[in-house]
Amino acid sequence: MTRHQGRHFLHIPGPSPVPERVLRAMDMPVIDHRSAEFAELGKTVLQGAKAIFKTANPVIIYPSSGTGAWEAAIVNTLSPGDKVLMVETGHFATLWQQMAARWGIEVDFIPGDWRRGVDPAVIEEKLTADTAHQLKAVMVVHNETSTGATSRIGEVRAAMDRVGHPALLMVDTISGLASADFRFDEWKVDVAVSCSQKGFMLPPGLGFNAISDKARAVAKTNKMPRSFWDWEDMLKLNANGFFPYTPATNLLYGLREAIAMLLEEGLDDVFARHQRLAAATRAAVDHWGLEVLCQEPKDFSPVLTAVLMPPGHDADQFRQIVLDNFNMSLGSGLSKVAGKVFRIGHLGECNELTLMAALSGVEMGLRVAGVPHRAGGVDAAMTLLEQPLPGNAPRHLAVVK
Repeated sequence: MTRHQGRHFLHIPGPSPVPERVLRAMDMPVIDHRSAEFAELGKTVLQGAKAIFKTANPVIIYPSSGTGAWEAAIVNTLSPGDKVLMVETGHFATLWQQMAARWGIEVDFIPGDWRRGVDPAVIEEKLTADTAHQLKAVMVVHNETSTGATSRIGEVRAAMDRVGHPALLMVDTISGLASADFRFDEWKVDVAVSCSQKGFMLPPGLGFNAISDKARAVAKTNKMPRSFWDWEDMLKLNANGFFPYTPATNLLYGLREAIAMLLEEGLDDVFARHQRLAAATRAAVDHWGLEVLCQEPKDFSPVLTAVLMPPGHDADQFRQIVLDNFNMSLGSGLSKVAGKVFRIGHLGECNELTLMAALSGVEMGLRVAGVPHRAGGVDAAMTLLEQPLPGNAPRHLAVVK
């Protein structure tokens, strides 16, 4: 095992690095989760989470992974034998489809090439053909962590509205929330799924469901068994800041601080910062002569960039060389793209200098690994990040074209 001095650079697309403020906030004694003190904490995070989802509707917080939040979304809204529409945008869309099938859901899974997000026109075509309204839900991944492609959820909702289809709109925004623009109420999302270790900048351990009135009404009549995941059990106690079973108290302390940090910066500024860092990363990749996996510019992810390795070069070997030599972790390729891509995370507590460190590590790694490339990708990223800003705006608000 190689030993290094200094900090480890974690640039996978989640879990993201946990800021010092959040670490300090979690460094607290565990308190009685039936006390008035805890009720105040519970009310604060439940209300604050609504601001991050951009909703006035309830947000339910589970002591779970994002996978648990997926399951909660399914078992509260769908019944065995129901039909749903999903799109193969990548590894995580495929996993959600497999979970739905295990619960007896019939999935119309639109095949994809893993190089772009959802095509709203295809959704519209499918829903137009469903004149009997057999499809109970459209289930879409907002930001596909395996590919670096986002889906345009507002356009998906517009397609559903043009058809007038009554299906629920269910969105996995596990890696999108708090990093890429997400508007639960404006886009009329019915169920949104997320978790703690991405844009919320927390350790793993919290799962989220934001739910519409329509989804809650469906949940009261569906026939899927559930206990731990039951929305109504949660909502009854959430009204007073409590939970029906032991919550992850110290993670909730961290969540309170993370929400405060996001709102202090301002969500629009958070999104602009992520877009700017993503553009600088793509500038470096283009200069190196490598290829970004996502092929549709409108779908470029602000959360991560997946990079294709040249033929004859293994992405996992390259990642190991970067780790051994420069103490930096990059994301691996998953399932269909295993060994073919590496992923650079630029989400959460990431700024120009942390990104430049990451890109320097990648460029040095390319040289050490003997991967064909054109030197100077870091300079290309710096040129973009050095663009002058209008007025006194923070640098991350510069317009990037």
